[in-house]
Amino acid sequence: MTTITATRKLEFDAAHRVKRHESKCKNLHGHRYVVEVTAQAPQLDALGRVVDFGELKAKLGGWIDEYWDHETILWVEDKALGDAISGETGQPIYYLADNPTAENMAKYLLEEICPSLFTAPLKVVKITLRETPNCWVEVV
Repeated sequence: MTTITATRKLEFDAAHRVKRHESKCKNLHGHRYVVEVTAQAPQLDALGRVVDFGELKAKLGGWIDEYWDHETILWVEDKALGDAISGETGQPIYYLADNPTAENMAKYLLEEICPSLFTAPLKVVKITLRETPNCWVEVV
């Protein structure tokens, strides 16, 4: 049986730090993140598509624009830094239950966010998250 997937690229800018990192990533810094969201459905729709690419952009891209784009993403254990940033600037902080590594961010999108945005039979089956042009993770 043939499996067909559809993938949409989304981009956003955000700051994070990896608390307890052994190198420079322990410092607050930013990235131009690139997310590739890959969806699958058991059959193609009436037009012959897995999903309209615009739906992937509107739903996941909309969520990213609202919560992560131009924001600071921190681990809940890094609340002191978040409070300092927010208190000084008024900027909202997005807290993750886990350290905001690329792996944890991609896993969060795949397991927590996408299931709330997309309904069956469409399923997001893979998230690729690029922190830099040379470094990325895939969560399947």
